[in-house]
Amino acid sequence: MLIILPPSETKAAGGDGSPLDFATLSFPMLNPTRENIASDLIRLHLSEALGVLGVSRKQQRLVEYNKMLLSSPTLPALLRFTGVLYDALSAPSLSPAAWRRLAVGDALFGLLMASDRIPMYRLSGNTKLPRPNGETPTMKSRWGQEISAALATVDEFIVDLRSGVYQQLGKVSGAATLRVEKRQPDGKLKVVSHFNKHYKGVAARMLAEHDGGITSARDVADVLRNAGMEIQLDAGSSELRLIVESPATSPMT
Repeated sequence: MLIILPPSETKAAGGDGSPLDFATLSFPMLNPTRENIASDLIRLHLSEALGVLGVSRKQQRLVEYNKMLLSSPTLPALLRFTGVLYDALSAPSLSPAAWRRLAVGDALFGLLMASDRIPMYRLSGNTKLPRPNGETPTMKSRWGQEISAALATVDEFIVDLRSGVYQQLGKVSGAATLRVEKRQPDGKLKVVSHFNKHYKGVAARMLAEHDGGITSARDVADVLRNAGMEIQLDAGSSELRLIVESPATSPMT
């Protein structure tokens, strides 16, 4: 099983690894596009970068990280990304086997395994990053079918926990997905927004630490149910729905 996580806008600074080496990254078929995107990020002048990347003058440091993309220290991807989902995942306490089951879908690198070492940077999946010739393609256009092709080489069953914008960068057929919904007082279900990442992080941890074979969406549902989650899965569907009563107060957290 391979669990694909979304990246995070928030990241841990610093690192203890050597600067970025594309040759060491998983899915090397993605390297030409990775290198082109990195080159265009580094090329951006400060004033232009602030607008392109959607950051304020107070966040200027984020742009400066991009300038040092090829020289700054690195961290494993699973430790570089922070935020609600990654707090719930608690990567430092995961087993080595769990690390091997986790990947991250990302705008700059396309697809990373958890232990791939990457620097601090700023780039979102909805960014239109200018090329030297003035074109401003979307990240979806830049990646084309490359991420999907890379995912097609994965032999394991895939659990895709990426958010919509990152799924669009490289769709994968047959993968299990997870939607978090809250049960309202009247019994109706409503899609959870703010706590969606938290519950996906909890679910990712449970799945990654599961040592039994997972080869279908039904297997995913069984593992999460056995962990105390309420899961709905329609016959013939690969979209699981995690039902919560009160975000961030459930006993499963």
